[in-house]
Order: sequence, then C-alpha cells, then structure tokens
Amino acid sequence: MRKRGFLGIALVVGLLCCIQPAMAADLKVGIMVPTTGSEATYGKDMENAIKMAVDEINAKGGVLGMKIVTTTGDAACDPQQAAAAAAKLVSEDVVAVAGGYCSGATLPTLKIYGDAGIPIVIPAANSTKLIDANPGVGFQINSTGFDQVATAVALFKEKGLKKLAIVHQGDGYSEDLARLTREKWTAMGNTVAAYEVVNKGEQDHGSLVTRIKASGADSVFWTAYYADGALLIKQLRQAGFRGLIAVGDGSNSPKLMEIAGKAAEGVFCFSNPIAEYLPAAKTFSDNYRKAFGQDPGPYSTLSYDGMNLLADAIQRAGSTDRPAIIKALKETQEFKGITGPISFTEQNTLARSNFVVLVAKGGKWTMYK
Repeated sequence: MRKRGFLGIALVVGLLCCIQPAMAADLKVGIMVPTTGSEATYGKDMENAIKMAVDEINAKGGVLGMKIVTTTGDAACDPQQAAAAAAKLVSEDVVAVAGGYCSGATLPTLKIYGDAGIPIVIPAANSTKLIDANPGVGFQINSTGFDQVATAVALFKEKGLKKLAIVHQGDGYSEDLARLTREKWTAMGNTVAAYEVVNKGEQDHGSLVTRIKASGADSVFWTAYYADGALLIKQLRQAGFRGLIAVGDGSNSPKLMEIAGKAAEGVFCFSNPIAEYLPAAKTFSDNYRKAFGQDPGPYSTLSYDGMNLLADAIQRAGSTDRPAIIKALKETQEFKGITGPISFTEQNTLARSNFVVLVAKGGKWTMYK
C-alpha cells in the first residue's frame, strides 16, 4: 500500500515536471495602440501587423524556444487612457511592449514603463518631446519631428513659398511639429503669416479659414491628424484658397482623401515609408491582405518591423531579463527591416531619416519624388 502511495506521488511529481516547461513557454508582449477613438483605424492596423509578425515568429519556433503571446492596451490617443493602458500592461507582467501611435498619449506612458523597467519599441509616435521624457526604455523606429521638419521646409523652399500658415491641435505631436517648423522656417528668413490652434473634433473652420486668407499666406501646413485635417482642407478650398496645402505624417491615411474628396487633390504629405512604396514589403503586403482582407495602412510596416526587432533583441539578449533586452536594443546595428535598416542614436531615436514626400493624385497618395 505504501509502495503504491510512493508510486502515485512519483507519478504526480513526474507529471508536474513535464507540465512546468509548457506553462513557462509563453513570452508575453504588450501592444499599446488606439483601438477606440478617432485614430482607431491606425491603431487596429498597427495591432494587426504586430500580431502578424508574432504569428510568423511563432511558426519558426518562437524566441528562445518560447511562444510569443500578446495582450493589448487601448491608448485611444488620450494621455489618461494611455497611462491606464500602460499600467494594465505592466500589471500583466509583459516582458516588453510594441506600440505608441499618438505622441501626446505615448508621452506619459514612458515614465510608467521606465519605473517598471519595461522596454517599448515605438513604431509611430515621433514627437521630439519623447526624447527628453524617455527614461531609457523607449526606442523610436519612426524618424523624429526634426527629420520631418527638414523634409517639409525643403519642399516649401523648392516651391518658392514665403508666407506659411501653420495649424496644430495643441497635442504633443502636432504642437511640437508646428513649433519646430515655425522656428526653422523663420530662421531661414521666411514668414509665418498665421500660427493657429484648433480643438480636436471641431467641424466648422470658417473663422480659421477667414483668418488664414486675410493673413496673406501662400501655403498652409496642417500638422495634426487626418480626420480634422480633411475638413479644414475641404473648407479652405471651398472658400477659394488656392495656395499649397501640406500635411504631416499624422494625416497620411487614404481616409483624408475620402473625407476631403476632390479638395485633397494636389495636397502634399510628409510620410514615413509605407508598404506601397517599399519593394521589400511586397510579401508583407500580400500576407497582410490575405490575413485581414484589406491593404496595410501607413504604420503597418513600421509596426511589423518593431515586433521583429523586439524578438531579435530578446534572442540576442539570450534572456527575458528586461535590462538585458534594453541593452540589446541599444546595441542594435543595421537591423534589416522592410522599412530599411534600424540603428539607434544615443537618444534611442532612429539613426537616419525615413521621411518621404507624397502628393494626392486621383484620390490616392503617390510618390512625389
């Protein structure tokens, strides 16, 4: 009887030993994107791309012999909700995070991740304000506002513009881009004829359009997001404004043209590299369409690269120890992503500019040069 009891105990212990590795075989990664609110389309696209990368990594054996599982926090492009999403991911004990779309919402999460020592690879948010707020855990793989401003003013100079109207929405991303553009443009001896801020969600821009026209501006630079920017573009054209209109990378969605209609024709956009113009992204685009029944969006490629970079860093670290992962990310040299090679500056920003200039033609974005 006693022998049978010992055999039973041995069997249970043996089973537990066998089960334990399977229970420990999951590597949990957080995804922080807006899944609700005005930018949810972007967020869902980013989430799709990250999960697609995860599926491919797992199909090849995972990372360090572990399967990656994901959990999503909804940042909603709102600072308070983003902070709550970050706290949720920390409480779920994620090893690392991929995500960050709106800069203003990403900003407060950096301290939360920093306090927890959790690395985050940021595919979209690119405000220069993130640099000073970064406690060393954030890695931006989209070029910063400094690079976008350089691209923007080069186009404005090429077009012979002199009087620029700049419109932002007061958030961390659009205000930062607007301020940097104003500083750079005036330093070049040009004029900012109007510098305006509008509330998010505002529908009637009549008074703003009147002020812009009265200012004598020969061009308008909208530095915020597509949903509201499309309305401003439409109302500017309806009011007879014929000057150049340009938008920042927060407005590089095809939906801008859906909302603005014919008024969007000829609008310029400063954009991160998107799948349509990346030869290396053809297989990615085909797989994305098969998986989700739609074309990949503007930040899908960077999100896909971000997850693959994170997996690569964990593999190089040889551990799920967070400081080791952060060290591996810092040491990244020319990681081969579909958006181009990824290396980091001392400030954990992308070590090159990835901005391109697009122009709206026939209801879609086309490469300007």
